[in-house]
Parts: sequence; C-alpha cells; structure tokens
Amino acid sequence: MEFELLDVIVFIAYALVIMGVGLWMSRGKGNTSEDYFLASKSLPWWAIGASLIAANISAEQFIGMSGSGFALGLAIASYEWMAALTLIIVGKYFLPIFIEKKLYTIPEFIEVRYSENLKTILAVFWICLFIFVNLTSVLYLGATALDTIIGTGDGSIFMESILGLALFAAAYSLYGGLSAVAWTDVVQVVLLVAGGLITTVIALGHVSDDGNIINGMVKIYEEVPEKFSMILDKGEIITPNGKDAWWDLPGLAVLIGGMWVANLYYWGFNQYIIQRTLAAKSLRESQKGIVLAGFLKLLIPLIIVIPGIIAFVMNADPSGNIVSGVADPSFFSSSGSVINDNAAPWLIKEFVPAGLKGLVLAALAAAIVSSLASMLNSTATIFTMDIYKPFFHKKGGSERKLVNIGRITAAISLVIAIILAPQLKNLGQVFQYIQEYTGVVSPGILAVFMLGLFWRKTTNKAAIWGVLISIPIAFYFKVAPNGWSDSVIFINWPFMHQMMATWILTMLVMVLISYLETGGKIQEKSIKLTPGLFKTGPVFNICSFAIILILVMLYAMFW
Repeated sequence: MEFELLDVIVFIAYALVIMGVGLWMSRGKGNTSEDYFLASKSLPWWAIGASLIAANISAEQFIGMSGSGFALGLAIASYEWMAALTLIIVGKYFLPIFIEKKLYTIPEFIEVRYSENLKTILAVFWICLFIFVNLTSVLYLGATALDTIIGTGDGSIFMESILGLALFAAAYSLYGGLSAVAWTDVVQVVLLVAGGLITTVIALGHVSDDGNIINGMVKIYEEVPEKFSMILDKGEIITPNGKDAWWDLPGLAVLIGGMWVANLYYWGFNQYIIQRTLAAKSLRESQKGIVLAGFLKLLIPLIIVIPGIIAFVMNADPSGNIVSGVADPSFFSSSGSVINDNAAPWLIKEFVPAGLKGLVLAALAAAIVSSLASMLNSTATIFTMDIYKPFFHKKGGSERKLVNIGRITAAISLVIAIILAPQLKNLGQVFQYIQEYTGVVSPGILAVFMLGLFWRKTTNKAAIWGVLISIPIAFYFKVAPNGWSDSVIFINWPFMHQMMATWILTMLVMVLISYLETGGKIQEKSIKLTPGLFKTGPVFNICSFAIILILVMLYAMFW
C-alpha cells in the first residue's frame, strides 16, 4: 500500500503540532543555563515520566528491538521489563543523592566525588559516545525505516530522510533546550504508544483467520510457542541467520546477571536519560515520574516486540524458517542474509491503511526525533557545563553565552552525525549490536559510580584505574568469539556474562588499589549517606510494589 495524500496531511499536522508546542513552551526559557539545560527545574512528574520514555524509545527500539523480536522472540522484552525494576532502584537509591548535590550533569558527580580530571575524561568520552554511536545510529536506523516505508527501500530517499529528521529535531531543541524537549516529549510519547498499538492491532487482525485480535495472538503463540520463552536455554531458539539466541540472552543472566550492568548504567548514569529527572520540581516529583516511566516500560513490548513476532509468523515457511520465495523479498540483503530489522517497516508498509499510516509514521518519527533532541541537548549540556564553563568561561561571564555555546555544540554534533550516519551498513540486529558494544565501556563506568556512591573508601586513583583497566578486561572477553574459541587462554562467553565479569573484576581492582593507596581510609570527598536519605513517599512505594508484582506475573507466565 502506497503512502497517500491523507498520510502526508496527517504527518505534516503532527510536525506542526510538535514545532508549535516546543517553541511555545520554551519561550523565555533560554536566558540562563538552568533555564536551557534543566528547564528551570520546573518539570512535573507526568512530564518527566513521558520524557524518560520518549528519550529512550527511538529507532533503536522501534526498528531494532522489533527486529530482535523477529529473530529472538519475546525474550528480548527483558530489556524493557527489567528496566522497569531498574527505574525503581534509580528512583530510590540514586536520585536522592544526585538531586541533593544539585547536579546539572552526570560527569559533575564525578567531580564532586572524585576529581575534575576524571570528570573531564569521562565528559569527553560521553560526548564522543553520544555523537559517534547514539546520534549516528538513531539517524541511520530512522532514515532506513522511512526509506523502507515511504520509498522503495533501495536508498532512494535515505539521505533526504537523514536530513529531514535532523533538521526537525534541531528546529525546536536547539532554540528551547530541555524545556522544549521535555514538553514535546509528552505529545511524542502519547503518539508513539498509540501508533505502536495501531500497528500491533492491525497486524494481529491480519494474522488471524477471522480478523479477531485475540485469535491473532493465540495463533502466533500456537505457531511459534518457542518465541514466547523469556528465559532461553542453549539451542532453544536459532535466529533466521543461524545464530543460537542464547548467546544474546543467556538464560538467567537476564534476571540476575549482565542485564543489570546494561540497565543500571543506562538508566542511572546516562546523561540524556537522567537529565530530565534532575529538572524536576522536587525529589518526590522526580520519583513519581520514575514510576510512571516504569509502568510504561511494561507496556512497550506489546507495541515493539510483538509486531516483530507477527512479521516472523507471516513470513516463515511451514517449518518455521525464513526462506527466499516464501518471505517477502525485503527481508533479504544482496548477500542473501536475513534483514531482521525490516520487520516493523514491512508491517507498516503492507498493512496499515491510508491516514492511519500517516499516524504510525508520525509515531515512528516521534520516537526518532525525541531521542535525537534529547541526545543533542545532553551533548550540549555536558560540553558546556563540564568542559567549556570550567576551562574557558570567565568568572562572572554571561549566562547567555553559555546557552549560545550549548546551541553551537548541539549544531556541530548534529552535522557530524549526519555525515557519519550513511556509513553504517549491514549491522544485522542493530539493537543487539549497540547493546554488545556499549557493553565494552559500561561495566567500568558503572563500577566507578557504584563504588563512588556506596563505598566511602574508593579513591580517585582507583576510579581512574577502574575506567582505564575495564577496557582491556572487556576486550579480553571479546577476543574469544573472534577466533580464539579453542584456546585455553581465553574464555568464550555470551556478552552478558562478559559485562558482568568485567564489572566485578573492575570493582575488585578498584577496591585493591584503594586499600594499597590509603589502607582503607574513608575519603574526604566520599558520599555520606544520612538517615532518611532513601526514604520514599507512599505513591512511589505503592507503585513500585505494583510494578514488581506485575513483573513476577509476566515472568511466571512466559518463563
């Protein structure tokens, strides 16, 4: 089904609404650094919760995680469901410390707890990560999806899509800062949930024999029951390209292993995620926003992972394989490998009718643009507050200049990402790819933060060594799957096990160095955990209990 005039009208209406909301809500909010980077610390709980999800859900999830649903099944939903539990931990144990310290950025905590030198090192690292990995991959995935849905899938509108998404995100985020980003996210998250549900409902109607969505869900469960297994055994699921899914999601590691490293790093210490919680009216308001995001995370697999499973069922042969001649040709690359990440774009293009297709496309654009805007704002915040202000900004200098430096930084970052995005090709399951290679650096940074927060004897030198030594430790584990599997020197483990082992070994090294340096002396800059610091309100406690109860039920149903 082609993209029609009604779809164009719906999409343009969406774009105008987002631009209008962004520019209206940011009026008068760019005069000081607190206005621009922390939305004047005025965000209510519902805006924080919505903005957390909008910043998180991007093409990486909409396209990449749906592709992993196509390849692996519901097991990939552990990233979403375990994130709900992680958010509770962040809200209860991390946010009270961050807000008490009145932080603008996550690197700023490093300066408060360790040193300015380490803060600068990590600030540079995060800026590079945001530009060269996050911004670039979101632009690439988003443009690929738009080219598949609107165009012919041959790259005919790929560059136009990159430029359009980039300029759309820049149009309101560069001017309005976090205020524009957060308030537009409220609209964006409603749209992306609605658009995702529309795709799921229509796809379930097509896969069933009578158009009933309940029967459609029953049918996909009966045809591929193995794809509804949350805790995978070795050899239980083989992906369309012949890989054992256990290597991506190794059994109980999604509950008690390396998944925690990925989730705690991402939700607790990732600037473009945590920044909106630092902009709350109060700690209690921020914590209520956190649990709202937790409830939304429970819903996300229904609108992202299930469509991937539906696409698999509709394209598999009677033996459950994706083969040429049965599956749609768009699922095969020129080399013959299966392109898992075409699952969501294929469903939208083939089954969503005119008008609704424009709404679903707007939802996809909302996911992409909101994440781009958040990443741009966070890149600008870290560069301005952690690099420019301490080293180049004159004491008593203009706040307006800081805001302008932030805007220039965001613009330059976006230009670099636009140039690099087309270079990403043939990544397979992009969601898994990003998780795996972020896992090289996340364990060391998580070790530095966790010991910095909760072990008062951690020294600055130990933290620096922790960051540096975690990389070779991570690469030691990475070598085995790349040709050294039979060596007695190297260990061939799934990347989740690698992340957990790297995190534990890095913390042990940091503890050892701290004792060797000071003999176990409490550090002057350590965080003193006062009585009542982690006390939470009744709303947070009740909602947290409800989330945990739902999680237990979900894993019991789909174990």
